[in-house]
Amino acid sequence: MSDFEIRTLDPGEHRAASNLFRASLHVPPSDDEDWERASRAFQPGGTIGAFDPDLIGTARSFDAELTVPGGARRPMAGVTGVGVRADRTRRGVLRALMSAQLEDFAGRGVVFASLLASEAPIYGRFGYGLATRYRSYTVDRNRARLDPAAPATGEVELLELDKALEVLPGVYEGLARRPGAMSRPEVLWRLYEGQARRSPQPVKALVHHGPDGPDGFATYFVDGLQAHPWTKSLRLVDLFPGTPAAFAGLWRFLLGVDLVDTIVAEARPLDEPIELILADHRRSTVDRIGDEHWVRLVDVPAALSAREYGHAEPVVVEVTDPLLPANSGAYRITPDGAERTEEPAALRLDVTTLAMVYLGTWRASALAEAGRIEVRDPAAPAAADLLFGTRVAAWSGTHY
Repeated sequence: MSDFEIRTLDPGEHRAASNLFRASLHVPPSDDEDWERASRAFQPGGTIGAFDPDLIGTARSFDAELTVPGGARRPMAGVTGVGVRADRTRRGVLRALMSAQLEDFAGRGVVFASLLASEAPIYGRFGYGLATRYRSYTVDRNRARLDPAAPATGEVELLELDKALEVLPGVYEGLARRPGAMSRPEVLWRLYEGQARRSPQPVKALVHHGPDGPDGFATYFVDGLQAHPWTKSLRLVDLFPGTPAAFAGLWRFLLGVDLVDTIVAEARPLDEPIELILADHRRSTVDRIGDEHWVRLVDVPAALSAREYGHAEPVVVEVTDPLLPANSGAYRITPDGAERTEEPAALRLDVTTLAMVYLGTWRASALAEAGRIEVRDPAAPAAADLLFGTRVAAWSGTHY
């Protein structure tokens, strides 16, 4: 039995929760100016705490929507601000917080939860699976040129920060999204505003205007030496092209920014075609590949029925979910959808592994070879690869 209480925090307790979380990351507490901005990113009723009798742990969430393969959007909760006081770790506080949070999500009809993990081993035990990945790359601005075949329609408008904060939410909402992308509620835009206003370098914004109106945007800042030899890097904060022409147009502008040596594009989609629009693909170099969002299927039946599937023979998968046992059971996956079944399972996996497969980031056959999926029908992994595969790489691009 635990000797602590879990409850929803009042707004007056949010700052203590924020400081506890910051302490878990070895970051100093917020000063008054920082907290005035940060407090605006807290959704009312979205923060819980563990007390014994003082606050010893906390977790926070906000409501949004997740885009699944096929383009449907379903309710999700963005999880953040998870921390336990240093003298109370490894005593069940984190498990109690995560369990209480999941039960709340399930009770409210939330289909997915998503988070960015500070450490990889933490959240798999709560059903979160690594569902999207990214690559970061650097472009040599002095030598890179767009290929003549790159689309050249549309115009780019440069916005200062205040105007950008008015315009960008509407542009983002109107864009088609990849699997794994999420909506950006007001609390997130407040978070981004606070980050931009704290930035020591001015944040600029670009909007690409296509034939039918705004169809992409980017935000960036430039840092580096302030004297000779003036070595500087342009660092992308956001880049969301809604069309191939917007992608090429935004990069055409970025490559034309003077007094910049490199353009650093961090946490981009694995299949973003930067090399294909450059005249010399070697002017872009990959810096790293990393993990992005960890997704939790809170409502497995709703999640499986929401997405579209590829063409392959049906596969029955048996899912186990110790924390939310209502999800456990067998599901028949076909090109036409998914439903519960009493048929014998061809594949057996836990809800964490299902999250890794769900958006198409990982192949079922690879996970089976790694021992993460139990195979009862040798033909099933290949069929599952086709059923769960996606045309484009899953990616969110939204950080919090």
